[in-house]
Amino acid sequence: MKLSDFDYELPGDLVAQEPLPERDASRMLVVERASGTWKDLMFRDLPALLGSGDCLIVNNSKVFPARLFGRKEGYAREVEIFLARPLDVERRYWSALVRPGRHLHSGVHVEITPRLSAQILETGVRGERRIRLEWKGDLDEELLRVGHVPLPPYIHRLDTPDDRERYQTVFAENQGSVAVPTAGLHFTPHVIEACEAAGAEFARVTLHVGLGTFQPLTNDTVEENQLHSETWAISEAAAGAIERAKRRIAVGTTSVRTLETAAREGGVSARTGETNLFIYPGFKFLATDALLTNFHLPKSSLLMLACSFAGRELMLEAYRHATKEKYRFFSYGDCMLIV
Repeated sequence: MKLSDFDYELPGDLVAQEPLPERDASRMLVVERASGTWKDLMFRDLPALLGSGDCLIVNNSKVFPARLFGRKEGYAREVEIFLARPLDVERRYWSALVRPGRHLHSGVHVEITPRLSAQILETGVRGERRIRLEWKGDLDEELLRVGHVPLPPYIHRLDTPDDRERYQTVFAENQGSVAVPTAGLHFTPHVIEACEAAGAEFARVTLHVGLGTFQPLTNDTVEENQLHSETWAISEAAAGAIERAKRRIAVGTTSVRTLETAAREGGVSARTGETNLFIYPGFKFLATDALLTNFHLPKSSLLMLACSFAGRELMLEAYRHATKEKYRFFSYGDCMLIV
């Protein structure tokens, strides 16, 4: 398969730059795989589509303020360090993206604040850097004080204080992601209560979203691409809820990758691990019965996952319908329920 097999035209004005005033006011395109049809609903209609035996698997990873700006000695302009994932338990060493790359090579020291600095150690094969952080006091407090919300590059504005709350799901509790599990953004306490009143359970799993969500696939042959590894975990409570379920509804592609990784490593049970699972058409799903997901970028691994679950032709037809009906796309956009 070629990347071009997963392309579509998207008018730029459909890329959501701001969240809606109310989380649950988004639209929801419901795609029925069996009939090859779809219908336009609102996300608030979700509880009416649920019943006893349904389990919504949500990702409770929490986004941290991963974008840091600082100064390199002898360079007049501000530089950026985007923390991607810690490489040791103490979080002294990190994998990071930097900008401008030509000025941030091995040995360069960057002062972020008088209490926080970074040393560039080496450059990886995809341009990512291995860095060492030095800090005084509490690292989390310093990051919270000076770090910026890691909004994706298709949101063409600086982050605001409101993004600290809105670029985070109501399920967020385990810090470690550099991008929000976007399908969970639509939920509110009221919607959660309505889903539970309809008979559905919630299972909270964790997958910390890393570098892969920002870096495009580089090989034109789909099967020759690889994803970055990400850390995942399933608790005993979540495993029990998933085991009881008659229909497992993954909320987001990260929940799918967690479920399907666990299913291939001995079954969905309480444990942790690493995954670089790449799901594209031809993939056999073992633990996912339905998928709630946002609309994804052309030629992306996330779109390929959705095409794998619903069928490429049906999915791209549904995307064309969504663009015609002016759905809002990507992180702060509308959503799709594939059943």
